[in-house]
Amino acid sequence: MNLEQLKPQIEQIISDSNKSVEDRLYKICEVLELNVSYYNWVGFYFKNGDKNELKLGPYVGAPTDHTIIPFGKGICGQVAVSNQNFVVPDVSAQDNYIACSITVKAEIVVPIFVNGENIGQIDIDSNTLDPFTEADECFLEFVCGKVSTLL
Repeated sequence: MNLEQLKPQIEQIISDSNKSVEDRLYKICEVLELNVSYYNWVGFYFKNGDKNELKLGPYVGAPTDHTIIPFGKGICGQVAVSNQNFVVPDVSAQDNYIACSITVKAEIVVPIFVNGENIGQIDIDSNTLDPFTEADECFLEFVCGKVSTLL
Protein backbone atom coordinates (compact mmCIF):
# COMPACT_ATOMS: atom_id res chain seq x y z
CA MET A 1 0.00 0.00 0.00
CA ASN A 2 1.38 3.42 -0.87
CA LEU A 3 1.49 6.25 1.64
CA GLU A 4 -1.23 8.31 -0.05
CA GLN A 5 -3.65 5.39 0.33
CA LEU A 6 -3.11 5.44 4.10
CA LYS A 7 -4.28 9.05 4.52
CA PRO A 8 -8.01 8.21 4.69
CA GLN A 9 -7.29 5.58 7.37
CA ILE A 10 -5.35 8.13 9.41
CA GLU A 11 -8.19 10.65 9.08
CA GLN A 12 -10.72 8.00 10.13
CA ILE A 13 -8.67 7.10 13.24
CA ILE A 14 -8.27 10.78 14.19
CA SER A 15 -12.01 11.44 13.85
CA ASP A 16 -13.06 8.44 16.01
CA SER A 17 -14.09 10.38 19.11
CA ASN A 18 -15.33 7.16 20.76
CA LYS A 19 -11.70 6.23 21.42
CA SER A 20 -9.26 7.96 23.76
CA VAL A 21 -6.42 10.05 22.33
CA GLU A 22 -3.94 7.41 23.50
CA ASP A 23 -5.91 4.63 21.76
CA ARG A 24 -6.04 6.65 18.54
CA LEU A 25 -2.28 7.32 18.65
CA TYR A 26 -1.63 3.61 19.21
CA LYS A 27 -3.90 2.73 16.28
CA ILE A 28 -1.96 5.13 14.02
CA CYS A 29 1.28 3.40 15.05
CA GLU A 30 -0.31 0.04 14.30
CA VAL A 31 -1.59 1.07 10.86
CA LEU A 32 1.79 2.52 9.84
CA GLU A 33 3.82 -0.43 11.09
CA LEU A 34 1.49 -2.96 9.45
CA ASN A 35 1.16 -1.21 6.08
CA VAL A 36 4.63 0.18 5.39
CA SER A 37 7.10 -2.68 5.07
CA TYR A 38 10.15 -0.66 6.13
CA TYR A 39 8.49 0.95 9.20
CA ASN A 40 9.71 -1.51 11.85
CA TRP A 41 9.14 0.57 15.01
CA VAL A 42 6.62 3.41 15.14
CA GLY A 43 6.03 5.56 18.19
CA PHE A 44 5.25 8.95 19.62
CA TYR A 45 7.31 10.97 22.08
CA PHE A 46 5.89 14.02 23.86
CA LYS A 47 7.39 16.85 25.88
CA ASN A 48 7.33 15.77 29.52
CA GLY A 49 5.55 18.64 31.25
CA ASP A 50 7.90 21.56 31.90
CA LYS A 51 11.00 19.37 31.75
CA ASN A 52 13.44 19.55 28.85
CA GLU A 53 12.87 15.92 28.01
CA LEU A 54 10.64 13.68 25.94
CA LYS A 55 8.47 10.92 27.35
CA LEU A 56 7.52 7.85 25.33
CA GLY A 57 3.88 7.66 24.33
CA PRO A 58 2.04 4.95 22.39
CA TYR A 59 4.22 2.83 20.13
CA VAL A 60 4.31 -0.42 18.16
CA GLY A 61 7.43 -2.53 17.84
CA ALA A 62 10.10 -4.03 20.04
CA PRO A 63 10.13 -2.81 23.65
CA THR A 64 12.51 0.08 24.31
CA ASP A 65 14.41 1.26 27.38
CA HIS A 66 14.28 4.80 26.00
CA THR A 67 11.15 5.97 27.78
CA ILE A 68 12.70 9.35 28.68
CA ILE A 69 15.01 11.20 26.27
CA PRO A 70 16.70 14.47 27.29
CA PHE A 71 16.44 17.34 24.80
CA GLY A 72 19.48 17.31 22.52
CA LYS A 73 20.23 13.60 23.03
CA GLY A 74 19.76 11.19 20.14
CA ILE A 75 17.75 11.92 17.02
CA CYS A 76 14.50 12.53 18.94
CA GLY A 77 16.20 14.85 21.41
CA GLN A 78 17.76 16.82 18.56
CA VAL A 79 14.37 17.27 16.86
CA ALA A 80 12.95 18.57 20.17
CA VAL A 81 15.57 21.35 20.00
CA SER A 82 15.78 22.01 16.24
CA ASN A 83 12.02 21.85 15.47
CA GLN A 84 13.03 20.28 12.14
CA ASN A 85 12.44 16.88 10.56
CA PHE A 86 15.45 14.61 10.88
CA VAL A 87 16.01 11.80 8.37
CA VAL A 88 18.89 9.44 9.14
CA PRO A 89 19.65 7.15 6.17
CA ASP A 90 22.29 5.21 8.14
CA VAL A 91 22.25 5.37 11.95
CA SER A 92 25.81 4.00 12.14
CA ALA A 93 27.01 7.28 10.60
CA GLN A 94 25.42 9.39 13.38
CA ASP A 95 27.51 10.40 16.39
CA ASN A 96 24.53 11.43 18.53
CA TYR A 97 22.41 8.32 18.00
CA ILE A 98 20.77 6.31 20.78
CA ALA A 99 20.68 2.67 19.67
CA CYS A 100 17.38 0.96 20.42
CA SER A 101 18.20 -2.27 18.64
CA ILE A 102 21.10 -3.64 16.62
CA THR A 103 18.67 -4.32 13.77
CA VAL A 104 17.85 -0.61 13.27
CA LYS A 105 19.56 0.85 10.21
CA ALA A 106 17.67 4.11 9.60
CA GLU A 107 15.38 6.53 11.44
CA ILE A 108 13.02 9.39 10.65
CA VAL A 109 11.62 11.82 13.22
CA VAL A 110 9.01 14.49 12.44
CA PRO A 111 7.88 17.05 15.05
CA ILE A 112 4.28 17.72 16.05
CA PHE A 113 3.31 21.36 16.52
CA VAL A 114 0.34 22.76 18.43
CA ASN A 115 -0.08 26.54 18.17
CA GLY A 116 3.45 26.82 16.83
CA GLU A 117 4.99 24.91 19.76
CA ASN A 118 6.85 21.62 19.29
CA ILE A 119 4.98 19.35 21.73
CA GLY A 120 6.14 15.97 20.47
CA GLN A 121 7.09 13.87 17.50
CA ILE A 122 6.59 10.70 15.59
CA ASP A 123 9.65 8.45 15.52
CA ILE A 124 10.09 5.62 13.03
CA ASP A 125 12.93 3.11 12.95
CA SER A 126 13.67 0.93 9.95
CA ASN A 127 15.71 -2.25 9.66
CA THR A 128 16.40 -1.22 6.04
CA LEU A 129 19.29 1.04 5.11
CA ASP A 130 18.22 4.40 3.59
CA PRO A 131 14.52 3.61 3.00
CA PHE A 132 12.97 7.02 3.68
CA THR A 133 12.09 9.36 0.82
CA GLU A 134 10.60 12.81 0.52
CA ALA A 135 7.23 11.04 0.23
CA ASP A 136 7.71 9.55 3.72
CA GLU A 137 8.59 12.96 5.09
CA CYS A 138 5.52 14.62 3.50
CA PHE A 139 3.25 11.80 4.63
CA LEU A 140 4.52 11.94 8.22
CA GLU A 141 4.07 15.73 8.24
CA PHE A 142 0.45 15.04 7.23
CA VAL A 143 0.11 12.50 10.09
CA CYS A 144 1.61 14.93 12.60
CA GLY A 145 -0.69 17.70 11.40
CA LYS A 146 -3.71 15.44 11.98
CA VAL A 147 -2.38 14.29 15.37
CA SER A 148 -1.95 17.93 16.44
CA THR A 149 -5.73 18.39 16.20
CA LEU A 150 -6.15 15.83 19.01
CA LEU A 151 -3.74 17.46 21.44
